[in-house]
Amino acid sequence: MRFIRTKAAIAVAGLALTMTACGDAGSDSEGADVEVADDAASSFDDGTRMKELADAGTIKVGVKYDQPGLGFKDAASDIPTGFDVEMAKILVASLGIDPEDTSKVEYVETISDNREPFLEDGTVDIVLASYSITDDRRKVVGQAGPYLVTGQQLLVPEDSDVASTADLAGKEVCSVTGSTSLENVKAEGMKPVGFDTYSECVEKVLDGTVEAMSTDGTILAGYAAQNEGQLKVVGDEFSEENIGVGYSKDRPEMCQWIVDTITKAYDDGDYEAAFEATLGPSGVEVPELPTMDECA
Repeated sequence: MRFIRTKAAIAVAGLALTMTACGDAGSDSEGADVEVADDAASSFDDGTRMKELADAGTIKVGVKYDQPGLGFKDAASDIPTGFDVEMAKILVASLGIDPEDTSKVEYVETISDNREPFLEDGTVDIVLASYSITDDRRKVVGQAGPYLVTGQQLLVPEDSDVASTADLAGKEVCSVTGSTSLENVKAEGMKPVGFDTYSECVEKVLDGTVEAMSTDGTILAGYAAQNEGQLKVVGDEFSEENIGVGYSKDRPEMCQWIVDTITKAYDDGDYEAAFEATLGPSGVEVPELPTMDECA
């Protein structure tokens, strides 16, 4: 086996219900050692997508570029950083592909509204982009996991008196188009407003266009830290989001590979190292790996 050390962005923000902005989200820290499998192609059956990818030595991975701590890329970085990205690197390395080699791995910016289309048309091979598992999505694409469970909260200006969803009844609250977050906002009695990216939504909160932003607490934590003194996370979690890995529905064999690889990473400590390097500096304990769904 070959070992490489990856770089991971730190989102220094609490993920507890009462978290407030602190620290320097998006700063670099030494990532975990990632084990790149030798002769990986021989471990996969002929005709499987994993065998094809391992033989080709290349892969396209869909990730977010605008979520500090999960999937984030700035102009100075060649490779996105964050927990989702670190989990993607573990999967890539299991195919015998060096996840730090951008001539072999293409990290494609994937927003919420194009995750299914990108998997359907082959723009990417897998998606790790705060991708909540839902029955509707599983009618269109494959989703393996979850590898992380989080809940939806609110991001508001630092001087806001908002403390819960009840305070925003009938008020405009933004998230990204194509996300489950907008459905949950509507169900809680707020008025959903969709934007293409999370960063655009954050700007609308900062300039007062909308009252608040809502999505997974892990995502909001990164933005609160990135905008210390301007934004804060409030309210109890009002949803449960099971975050998984997307793949083409035409390649069902990928499901068990994803589940087995992530399970092994958890057992070996690689999952813990990835979390600590990205979301862990907030002081939040590394979560237990959720019970992953059985593959059909």
